[in-house]
Amino acid sequence: MISYETRIGSVCFTENFLSKLIGHAVTSCFGVVGMMPHNPRQRVFGLLSKDPALDTGIKVKGNADSIDVELHIMVNYGMNITAIAASITEKVKYVVEDSTGITVNKVIVKVDGIKE
Repeated sequence: MISYETRIGSVCFTENFLSKLIGHAVTSCFGVVGMMPHNPRQRVFGLLSKDPALDTGIKVKGNADSIDVELHIMVNYGMNITAIAASITEKVKYVVEDSTGITVNKVIVKVDGIKE
């Protein structure tokens, strides 16, 4: 949980909330087919679940000052991966900073699959 104090009170964000916020932003980017699981627990959950979860393939580390985000994605065949990664990076930074006020230090985009 990431929390910080303001003059009015404390603000707390769970990593689950941040993962879902980031997952929604990433899946809406052009060229992204979906998220790929990054650990065995997410793979098993993906096999058992009918609908893919928005927080699949996302790792969030950090504190109230800044966070680091690691993404595992699947892209469409024939797309410019560099352009997709740059678009995702900018969108994730904008959405997180605009919604929460937390600075995104870095975004690591890992392409784990290509769909034809």
